[in-house]
Amino acid sequence: MAADLGEVLDALYATLVARRGADPSTSYVASLYAKGADTILKKIGEEAAETIIAGKDCASGGALERVRLVSEVADLCFHVMVLMAAYDVPLSSLGDELARRTGRSGLAEKASRSAT
Repeated sequence: MAADLGEVLDALYATLVARRGADPSTSYVASLYAKGADTILKKIGEEAAETIIAGKDCASGGALERVRLVSEVADLCFHVMVLMAAYDVPLSSLGDELARRTGRSGLAEKASRSAT
């Protein structure tokens, strides 16, 4: 049975928020917070690049490439959630934004952003 994605993300986000007060020498996430936004953003960039490479490999590969793609996307999502928690941006705001866009043409949504 597949894990409930919402439950997993909520639990992870709660852990990330709790790690803000943890000892950086004993927590990877706390060490990211201690190093600051530039380090978190750099890590997101690295994970995005690795996701791109995995996506390119997946297009011409098989099951192992799909497993790697899932792993890289998970790393990217994790670090984006670290950034959100660092700035007290609730995970629910991401859900709200995605819900707002649901059922709307991607082209229309992009046009509305450039108009504002």
